[in-house]
Amino acid sequence: MTHDLKRTYFILLLPAVAGFVLIFALQHFHLVNFNISQIPPVLYPVIFIASVCFAVAFPIFYRTVFANKRRHQTHTAEEDWLKFERNLLYIALVTPYVCLIAQILKLPRFHLGGTIIMALYAVYYYYPSKKRIDYERRIFRVKA
Repeated sequence: MTHDLKRTYFILLLPAVAGFVLIFALQHFHLVNFNISQIPPVLYPVIFIASVCFAVAFPIFYRTVFANKRRHQTHTAEEDWLKFERNLLYIALVTPYVCLIAQILKLPRFHLGGTIIMALYAVYYYYPSKKRIDYERRIFRVKA
């Protein structure tokens, strides 16, 4: 189970990491110049807010909805809980892709820095470690 969640985590994360490496290499060696100056400045905070939503707000909302559905039950089926965990990973790991977009669009330092911090938070916090999985299994009273 932990292995399946880790596999899902890395399948979602590796393309974003590869995209960052590729963009860095392309910009460092001046192979491609992403000079997108036509983007309106109103999109800077929109991209930053999207990263905050995907890293913090949407996962908390999804977790609350899941817990609210289970509040009168004495236990949670393992299949339902695994589906919840996978969906939580899907939601949270959108943030590195939003950060990749921010990097390509060359947002100002403040918005880019905030987006990078949100991506790092999502990648760190939602990593399916054994300790975190055991903790969540206890919270939701998961029965095999």
